[in-house]
Amino acid sequence: MKRLIYLAVIMAVVLSFIAACGPTPTPQVIKETVVVEKEVPVEVTKVVEVEVTKVVEVTPAPADYGKVTFISTQCVPVEEAEKMRGVILADFPGQVEFVPADYATFEDTVLAEVKAGKGTIDVIGALHGQYPTLLAADALQDVSPLLDEVKDRGIPEAYMELGKLGTDTQYFIPWMQATYIVAANKQALDYLPAGADPESLTWEQYRDWAKNIYEATGEKKVGFPVNGLLHRFLEGYIYPSYTGGMVTTFKSSEAVEMWEFVKDLWQYIHPESMSYEFMQEPLMSEEVWVAWDHTARLINAFKERPDDFVALPSPSGPKGLGFMPVIVGLAMPVTAPNPEGGKALIEYMTRPETQITTLREVGFFPAIKVDFPGYVAPGIRAQGEAVTKQAAAANAIPAMLPVGLGPRSGEINKIYRDAFTRIVINDEDIETVLASEAETLQTLLDETGAPCWPPDPPSTGTCQVK
Repeated sequence: MKRLIYLAVIMAVVLSFIAACGPTPTPQVIKETVVVEKEVPVEVTKVVEVEVTKVVEVTPAPADYGKVTFISTQCVPVEEAEKMRGVILADFPGQVEFVPADYATFEDTVLAEVKAGKGTIDVIGALHGQYPTLLAADALQDVSPLLDEVKDRGIPEAYMELGKLGTDTQYFIPWMQATYIVAANKQALDYLPAGADPESLTWEQYRDWAKNIYEATGEKKVGFPVNGLLHRFLEGYIYPSYTGGMVTTFKSSEAVEMWEFVKDLWQYIHPESMSYEFMQEPLMSEEVWVAWDHTARLINAFKERPDDFVALPSPSGPKGLGFMPVIVGLAMPVTAPNPEGGKALIEYMTRPETQITTLREVGFFPAIKVDFPGYVAPGIRAQGEAVTKQAAAANAIPAMLPVGLGPRSGEINKIYRDAFTRIVINDEDIETVLASEAETLQTLLDETGAPCWPPDPPSTGTCQVK
């Protein structure tokens, strides 16, 4: 019995083992979807319609302003007029007829055209003192539209104000400026009075300089342009320097003292001065060593022999340094037949490059602010420095050109020149001459109604000789 039980147990163990070693049951597969979020850059192409324009370079037709007639009281001498036509105006896009004219011819021509209501002149170039007469005759156009063209060119505001002629309207655009200075051969510097600064001389030192040269060399080496612009020396330099005025002080006690000085100075002046018109020629020939003249009439000496000459401010007198700044303006008459051409010419003449060319060719200094390029001659630079020092002197007395005399402007010049001839050359009594010429001067002022102008104080009505 026990044996049977034992066998049964063994059989159960074996069967259990067999069952354990039987086929592996098939596993259950569970399918599960897992969503994973991931940023993936996507390149998107956007279709854009582009209109392509082909750039074609087109050379514009050059402007041609046609015939422009330009009358001017400046650059009248033949040499200067040829420089205007052949050099300064050469690049203007039009055909400029440059007409140089003396004061009387200039005003007669302009006023006659205005009276007729039809003209040939498009542009006027004249000293600022000549414009009041034209304005009084309603002969001038308003050139205010040109202000935008020139506003960035650095024209001094004081000069622009002159162009308004005492009104609120712009009647001329400043064109160029000039003045009168002293030119000296460097040889002359050895004869300066002891302690004298050549850049701030007095007129007495100037006389002593002339005397020193004469006593050392036996020659009179100082000259004046008596046949040229001596009247400007009298009106704007020696009279203001000694009297503080030009017209009101004409016969004053200070004027008597001044004429006594001029007579004293004249004994050392080169005798050929009576025939000199431009001082550059006698300077270059060394006939004279020291000369006073307009910058334009000294220019060749400085251009051709810059190492031989120095440019100096004019001397001073008891009242200060009298000097005459010359402001030239460009205007248009109301009868201009080609106003567009006229405006274009004024714009052209005030361009920096044209202003520099004008300086180089005829010696008038720019009315605008310019940076002198390297090709500007050293001699011209020297003139410019003297002009600047003269105007900036602490004791400077600016004397403006005669104003308000109209076509009779030449008559005042004759009065001063006649006084010079009678007193200095003919040795007439100073007070007698001044009294006589003062009557002629007052008659001219009365007949023209001219008010006083600097350096004389403003007047109410006609200027009076005191």
